[in-house]
Amino acid sequence: MLVFMGSSLVFAQTKINSYTFGAMEARWLGPGTMSGRITAIDGVAADSRTLYIGTAGGGVWKSTNAGASFKPIFDKYCMSIGAIAVDQAHPDTVFVGSGESNMRNTVSIGDGLYRSTDGGSNWNKIGLDSTEHIAKIIIDPKNTSTIYVAAPGPLWGDSKHRGLYRSTDGGKTWNNILYINEKTGCADIALDPTNTKVLYATTWEFRRFPYAFNSGGMGSGMYKSTDGGTTWKELSVGLPKKPFGRIALTLAPSAPQNMIAIVEAKETSLFISADGGATWKEQSATMNVKSRPFYFSTLVIDPKDPKRVYRPGFKFAYSDDGGYSFTDASYDGGWVHSDHHALWINPNYTNQMYLGTDGGVYFSLDRGATWMFCHNLPVGQFYHVAVDEQKPYRIYGGLQDNGSWMAPSAAPGGVNNSSWMSIYGGDGFWAQPDLTDPNIAFAEYQGGNMGRIDLTTLKSVDIAPQATLTEEKLRWNWNTPIVTGKANKHNLYTGAQYLYKTTDQGRTWQKISGDLTTNDKKKQQQEESGGLSEDNTSAENHCTIFTITESPLDENMIWTGTDDGNLQLTTDGGKTWTNLAKNYTAAGIPPQTWVSSIEPSRFDKNVVYATFENHMYGDMRTYCAKSIDMGKTWKLFSSDEFTGFAHKIKEDLINKDLLFLGTERGLFATVDGGNSWFRMKNHIPDYCMVRDIQIQPETNDLLLATYGRGVMIVEDITPMRALTKEIIDKEVYLFTNKPIAINMGAYGGGGFSEVGGWEGGNPDDIPPVQYYFKDRVSSGNVSVEIYDATGKLVQTIPGSKRKGINKVYWNLRYTPVKTAEGGTKVDWGSFTAPLVKPGIYTVKLKIGDKEYSSTLTMIHDASNRSFTEEDAKLQYETAMKLMHMHEELAHLVDSINKEQKMIKDTLLVIHDAKTKKLLTEYNDKLETLRNTLLASKHKSIFADEKKLREYISEVYGAVCGQECRPSNLQLSRVPVLKQDLDKGEKTHQDIDATIGEKVKTALAEDEKKKPSVSRTTN
Repeated sequence: MLVFMGSSLVFAQTKINSYTFGAMEARWLGPGTMSGRITAIDGVAADSRTLYIGTAGGGVWKSTNAGASFKPIFDKYCMSIGAIAVDQAHPDTVFVGSGESNMRNTVSIGDGLYRSTDGGSNWNKIGLDSTEHIAKIIIDPKNTSTIYVAAPGPLWGDSKHRGLYRSTDGGKTWNNILYINEKTGCADIALDPTNTKVLYATTWEFRRFPYAFNSGGMGSGMYKSTDGGTTWKELSVGLPKKPFGRIALTLAPSAPQNMIAIVEAKETSLFISADGGATWKEQSATMNVKSRPFYFSTLVIDPKDPKRVYRPGFKFAYSDDGGYSFTDASYDGGWVHSDHHALWINPNYTNQMYLGTDGGVYFSLDRGATWMFCHNLPVGQFYHVAVDEQKPYRIYGGLQDNGSWMAPSAAPGGVNNSSWMSIYGGDGFWAQPDLTDPNIAFAEYQGGNMGRIDLTTLKSVDIAPQATLTEEKLRWNWNTPIVTGKANKHNLYTGAQYLYKTTDQGRTWQKISGDLTTNDKKKQQQEESGGLSEDNTSAENHCTIFTITESPLDENMIWTGTDDGNLQLTTDGGKTWTNLAKNYTAAGIPPQTWVSSIEPSRFDKNVVYATFENHMYGDMRTYCAKSIDMGKTWKLFSSDEFTGFAHKIKEDLINKDLLFLGTERGLFATVDGGNSWFRMKNHIPDYCMVRDIQIQPETNDLLLATYGRGVMIVEDITPMRALTKEIIDKEVYLFTNKPIAINMGAYGGGGFSEVGGWEGGNPDDIPPVQYYFKDRVSSGNVSVEIYDATGKLVQTIPGSKRKGINKVYWNLRYTPVKTAEGGTKVDWGSFTAPLVKPGIYTVKLKIGDKEYSSTLTMIHDASNRSFTEEDAKLQYETAMKLMHMHEELAHLVDSINKEQKMIKDTLLVIHDAKTKKLLTEYNDKLETLRNTLLASKHKSIFADEKKLREYISEVYGAVCGQECRPSNLQLSRVPVLKQDLDKGEKTHQDIDATIGEKVKTALAEDEKKKPSVSRTTN
């Protein structure tokens, strides 16, 4: 086995890790408009405003204002959440069980149970590390040291780490108190709040394979304990005969003998008990109540009303007669996303409820009759991301159970929920722009359903290839690839078991391969999948093409990878194919692994990277490999940093040694070709599920499709490309910038901001000055100084001292002018300055007494056709005239202020009435003049008082704050203001020349009248 061994030691002298690039923080685009799967909700009963939200792939979020806003509180830990429980007696104590238990094909895994004792600010893992999936946590309300955890256990293999666990010491130690076998775990639990020794539990036998799912077996059952879980009795009277599947169970807190259960069996049904589970009665129920019990496992009874029953399922249903009949919720408050998994009811005000769905969180104030959506949780589950070449570039992606969407990377006022546009339905997977036609995109939803979309009308055309008379039924993966060519943008590919190619946007297809899979018939029996409940939604389709890529160097060189382990290559456009599967197994990668991504190098035809994942056979290791001979031999990358099975490998577009790896549990990077790797934590959760990675060639942005945190962008990865060994070993390095166009950013702010919802912001309006420190600066100040071509200081900016990459932002302006001080209103003229002129500027990075220099080339922004270079020159000249006026006015007012201070101080010590009168007259004239120079009467911001300072600032702010030639009236206003300023200076001179001189004379005379002091010498 050939392995690249790696650690965080990139070069001999310097350690590279996530902190090196920590300043390059990711921007979270969300969106929140469609959100993602919510798996758990709990709230603080005594508060009702404090909520904890668990998600399928986005960690834990907390609200302290009843859902008006949320913040992530679990970003250093596992992102897949199965259960949350608040200790209501000590509400700062919160338990989180990782690993969701909605056992669909794309469910992620957990790594144990966590506890916080400070409301989620800090967390400790307290055990159950190998359970992988946790369904529910219950805390004994009478003895909160006793905790029960239902663990269904691993989905993809047998394991002893499943069952019902109990701790009696607050989570320090655990005992498995209900264990059936290695195939059966605990799916649900209920506790009698009036007698907490009475406990109910359901067990569930289940298993997934890549090609099938089985829910049900003889291990499934319903149990009751009357001694806190020490002994158990199986409940069966009135229930159907085994085998069972998953059982959802609940009791009425106000009448705990009343119980309801949904039992998955050959005929799944609703059962009601009025005697604590001793006997059960079957009750007819709607499809919504009984459907997909393995996936819809939530059943809740109102804390105060034992007749009010809630069934969050495919839709939300409620009963007012104890479960005998159900009514679906209304859409009067807005559409409610299907597929429900969590419900929290405020026990003190049961009208208030929070519902977790596949599309986010909803809240109700009328006991679930109507619902309103929380638009502020950016936990969308993207499978893939793509970008086009527009300005700003647009982002395309498909989301689990939420269709395909498109949004600009930047927008006026920032990217927000309203920026996103839904372009295709179903479970979104691949969404690709047509790089030859900006009005066309392609998208796909589960099972190979795909369309060509006109982005101007959102009309779509079905373009899925069809089988001919002589072909087998086409086998489409749940996540069928639809991929554009890298060497030839006109090429579009998709794959079932065969590879198809079109050059006319899907109007005609050419089959360019035979069956590229293993075609194992034993793995093609999906009609029998589901176990007790038939469930065949293409999620288990197998022996299919999973990944396709065209070499960026040769359109005839095409790679495909399948979900059953084949890695195929053609070098003649599909005429002949070579299966390279045996070659990668020689490197230590198991056979029949999913080939999750293939990345042919853009620097060398012989070089190719690939990721492989084997988690569906219970193997969670990271497999990522490189070949330098077109797949004949492979070397496996290895690092102690790696966690999670691998989804995507991405080679940088410029630096062949810069690679990015996305896994189920993190984003990793290497700057030395894979010899060493580090985890990227650039405002990215440590164990973020990264499904896809793209790099936008014009902006150099790194885009991440995350399965639980939406789309993330790390803007301009140029410093990562440029950080060579020579630079890394330097104590300090100041990066150079491309020529910078002089402007005020790409967008204005608009009017009022978006009302509520998630906001993803915009990229930096102006490229930052960036520098590298080998180590953190521990002493001395750090600053960046900008000088013009004459050596004049333009602006000084405080710098950061962190180890690694640092960023400083210059607004391309001079230092703001000091405006006249005093008056009763803030003057906004002191907050802006003219934009600089085109030319060469010097950047000086100062660290203590050391200095490092570089240059910045500033150029006119030729992209703004309504603002010519001549216009910019006139704007600059006009702004500078107004700036100098402010300086002159500040000097004038400063002189008046000093004179008035002198008068005030003198009046305190002078005694001559005539002189006092003269001083008072002098002050009054100065004050009269000052009142013409700046607002000095009204303090309210709503009082529209303007004097010379405000009038100058009005024109100055307008000229400095717009990318436009000054208007004729703005230009004509400048000499008028200068005339008023000159008039004020003349008035001041006249006052000083008349009464000012009189004051000087009077004070001199007064000084003479003071008695002399005689001195006596001893």
